[in-house]
Amino acid sequence: MSRNSVSINPTLITWARERARLSVEILSKRFPKLHDWESGRLHPTLRQLENFATAVHVPIGYLFLPEPVQETLPVSDFRTIADRELSRPSPNLLDTLYICQERQNWYREYMQLHRLDSLAFVGSAKLSDSPISIARKIEGLLDLSVAKRRSFSTWTEALRSFIQRVEEAGVLVMSSSIVGSNTHRHLDLEEFRGFALADTYAPLIFINASDSKAAQMFTLFHELAHLYLGESGISNASVGQFSEKEIEKWCNAVAAEFLMPMEETLVAYKVDVPIPDEIQRLAKIFKVSSLVVLRRLYEAKKVSHQDFWKYFQEEVNRISVVQSSGSGGGDFYRTLGVRVGNRFAKAVVTSTLEGQTLFRDSFRMLGIKKNETFYEKARQLGLIA
Repeated sequence: MSRNSVSINPTLITWARERARLSVEILSKRFPKLHDWESGRLHPTLRQLENFATAVHVPIGYLFLPEPVQETLPVSDFRTIADRELSRPSPNLLDTLYICQERQNWYREYMQLHRLDSLAFVGSAKLSDSPISIARKIEGLLDLSVAKRRSFSTWTEALRSFIQRVEEAGVLVMSSSIVGSNTHRHLDLEEFRGFALADTYAPLIFINASDSKAAQMFTLFHELAHLYLGESGISNASVGQFSEKEIEKWCNAVAAEFLMPMEETLVAYKVDVPIPDEIQRLAKIFKVSSLVVLRRLYEAKKVSHQDFWKYFQEEVNRISVVQSSGSGGGDFYRTLGVRVGNRFAKAVVTSTLEGQTLFRDSFRMLGIKKNETFYEKARQLGLIA
């Protein structure tokens, strides 16, 4: 070992690399001696170790421990892939959770400091409650009947309106496809679609904005159902997934019933229209994902199990082509208001302008670096002229 190198357990290098889901081939381009570090033949210098820790998004202190840290999600894990639990969470998922927990803790203190009321609907439901009844309660909470929703001209307008109504009901809603404001750290849609952090003062929903807008609607109301149960947790709920977990089946049922009530579905359904055409027609009427329509038609016994999977794959392929063409309107998700949520942003900016929150803390929680960005946001929120 050279005089400038640091002695560490080489298995920690391998653990950190695998934790970041990076291969030796990829990281070796930046760290040519990586293979020797992992084998223990060589040790990195402190500067090399610091750079490595930054590259794999791990606190450098972890690399000086005798054994790898056994990391677990700080909330319940409701995700499954092919009916099996997912194992090690990625740094991107963990850091996103930690960021949102910090924001939630701050907002809870803000609510209590200003003696604002807690939210009665959080934790008001049980798994034994009918998903239909909870869907109707959500309609009342948001004052969003099916008739009102049919007036939306686009899916973007529908999603924006849904998020606005959920925030007006007291929920912090945050949507992003990256970790914080780091455009080099993209969230993996295969790992998770969203999560809910239940709290009677500061309930929070996070949506992975890598998904299509129509699919994000389903995630939004799936996570809202989790809040009704008072359950924090992370999900990869998809309309094409028939989860074995009771809580996920229940939340899926609530989301589907809210977005496309079965009674309305049966009234709108036209038996003489070919299923592929009917899927698109109903999706436009209800402003939902074509996959939600397909799921509802299957549940209404209008589509067989075999045909469901046939049409499902066709729709997944079609949506993939649409998203890759860039016509998905991603600009909607590059705004600060959507990334951290307007409700949270307004509270933080107000508190900062009043001198109750330090600018450095405000910048960290909002994910900004410049004074100009902060004051521009304050003007957008109508807090300053």
